[in-house]
Amino acid sequence: MKKEPVKVALTKTRIEALPAPAKGRAYVYDTKAPGLCVSVTRAGSKTFYLYRWLNGRPQRIRIGACADLTVEQARREARKLVGEMANGVNPQDAKRAARGEATFRQAFALYIQHAKGHKKSWRQDVGTFDRYFKPLAGKKVSAIKKADVQALHARIGREHGKYAANRAVALVSIIYNGHVPGLPNPAKGVKRFKEQARDRFLDADELRRFFKALEAEPSDDWRDFFMAALLTGARKANVLAMKWDDLSLDRGLWRIPAAEAKGGEAMVCVLVPAVVRILETRAQTVNGSPWVFPSPTSASGHLEEAKKPWRGILKRAGFVDADGKNTVRIHDLRRTLGSWAAMTGSSLPIIGKALGHKNVATTQIYARLDVDPVRRGVTAATAAILDAGNGSAKAALPAPEATKEGAE
Repeated sequence: MKKEPVKVALTKTRIEALPAPAKGRAYVYDTKAPGLCVSVTRAGSKTFYLYRWLNGRPQRIRIGACADLTVEQARREARKLVGEMANGVNPQDAKRAARGEATFRQAFALYIQHAKGHKKSWRQDVGTFDRYFKPLAGKKVSAIKKADVQALHARIGREHGKYAANRAVALVSIIYNGHVPGLPNPAKGVKRFKEQARDRFLDADELRRFFKALEAEPSDDWRDFFMAALLTGARKANVLAMKWDDLSLDRGLWRIPAAEAKGGEAMVCVLVPAVVRILETRAQTVNGSPWVFPSPTSASGHLEEAKKPWRGILKRAGFVDADGKNTVRIHDLRRTLGSWAAMTGSSLPIIGKALGHKNVATTQIYARLDVDPVRRGVTAATAAILDAGNGSAKAALPAPEATKEGAE
């Protein structure tokens, strides 16, 4: 004969007094909220549940631990669930959907999978996620609200700077717009910090310190990379991914393919004699690799992460503030070439062409200092930069005798 369920008017005292069963679970039902019950396990754990029939099938829906809810709270939740079920809604479906919903980490992984084929700077996005998004990573995408993004933005701005904070919010927005369908974008309406255009470059004294620090760099690869980045004015990603097939050393030219160039348009970069010397020296040591800066350990086959050697150079050069933060970025080497080109008399269109800028307005920053024309401009600028090194620059370059005949 089927045992009748135990029914009582649940109170805190009665729940606390419920004994643990010898095995399995015991259920005690409330007389005031139909279907509400307390489950007691053998270990003594006590949990509120709602037990009801829906569409001819029994449903047992967990409400919450007795230690976390009062009886009245459990009754209100039970009545709410009963109302939903009366309208044909199965609360279990919502719970199952929530369990299957993507976390922010999973949504980011989907975004990166797509970005790898369409965005050159996807690795920077990975770095941003790893550095800043730990508080959000495990949350379900529906659980992240505007207030969460605002708090994250404020914290990053306070601890890491306005630029990093704005880029983080932009990344949240991109992920929700493209990879979280049907949910509001929590980054929408988050007020960004006002940014000022960065105009950092190395002056003559700083160049001397930089070249001296570069001379002490133990890795030939990284020493050559940073020197090439400075003397070409090319973007870091392009220099790292430089291929021999794109170089014409006898003509002193480097063609960056459209697929690799920012903006999707191919550009030609001038190679001054000092850079040609570096490249000719490297050509004798890379053992047939298609990359100028090969790496046997990277997935791409070429050098990828320059932060560690860059920190070493900045530390040796003294480019660190009182708080231990770096005051010079790798991209500032590009600005340095543009600035010295301005100082040596190059026009804005020539500077813009040399650096691959789309319009003259982008190069206005280089005028703040009181292909043949481009070569003359770059040559004059790099000569001034190397002269400012006061001997240290030459020491950081390969010895002339190490190059092929005619390199100079």
